Amino acid sequence: MPRDIAPGYALFDTDVGRCGIAWNGEGTVTAVRLPEESDERMRSFVAKDGVAETTPPQRIQTVIDAVVALTAGADLADDLTWVALDMNGLTDFQRAVYEVARRIPPGQTRTYGDIANEIGLPGSARAVGRALGDNPFPPVVPCHRVTAAGGRTGGFSASGGVNTKMRLLSIEQAVLGLW
Repeated sequence: MPRDIAPGYALFDTDVGRCGIAWNGEGTVTAVRLPEESDERMRSFVAKDGVAETTPPQRIQTVIDAVVALTAGADLADDLTWVALDMNGLTDFQRAVYEVARRIPPGQTRTYGDIANEIGLPGSARAVGRALGDNPFPPVVPCHRVTAAGGRTGGFSASGGVNTKMRLLSIEQAVLGLW
């Protein structure tokens, strides 16, 4: 895709709080961030490489609108797999984990072990958890839909921790452990 827009970032409001998104010159998402305790902290995550805060181009506004709808529970049929993500700089392992996580539909969950098995690395559930903890794209890469074995929640690295995870799962009307 040719460079046709200026890279940038924007903050936007959702039912779960103020989120952030950044994009490159191809209109590919480089970061999405769930709410932080302040706009300044949010900017520290999404304002990389000297990009400016700006009005998002239409293709990014479409992503924002979808995230707003999903976090409001308004469009649980949209799994956001259509969103183009810039995964440059990620390891092959992270990419594999994120690709599997992206296929988990809203309202459903999988375990860290399930993902480890699916990527062909049984026994790497903890590494899967670490990769999801470093996820630069929540909720587009829905790490909140990945839980610990036995229906336990597992951790969550976004601001608010497990409470934020449970709030997102509640919005999606998820039942832990179903797949």
